[in-house]
Amino acid sequence: CQIMDYAKKNVFSTLYVCWGAFAGLYHLYGVRKYPLPKKLFGVFMNQTLVKNDPLVRGFDDAFPIPQSRHATFRKEDIRTNKNLVVLAQSTEAGITLVKSKDNREIFMTGHLEYDTGTLASEYFRDIEKGLDIDLPKNYFPTTIRA
Repeated sequence: CQIMDYAKKNVFSTLYVCWGAFAGLYHLYGVRKYPLPKKLFGVFMNQTLVKNDPLVRGFDDAFPIPQSRHATFRKEDIRTNKNLVVLAQSTEAGITLVKSKDNREIFMTGHLEYDTGTLASEYFRDIEKGLDIDLPKNYFPTTIRA
């Protein structure tokens, strides 16, 4: 929390990714996270909602974001907060990209930084650990089965 407080006062803008997004939204705006019944895992299409925002200018109307998480938040908790703007959302993954109105904080629940093999590595790592995990959605060719 001290790092987030420092960034709020001293850093021009901060990008919070995945768990960092949940921590930042809670600490800075009181938005709680809730456990998902099953891991949200795969690549999901997102819709750009504010096409003229500098952060998403140039994005396609729909774009993929890899997701790998066990938590979510309630859409109404984000949408009713006057200090937050929803920039992208997904039918399956929910709200995925949010910013503060002052453009100082950006919150992304997914992983745009993942390369093409990251979800496969996570999947096989979890299989080796004996975890009950589904194949990542919209990722492997349809001929591959668990």
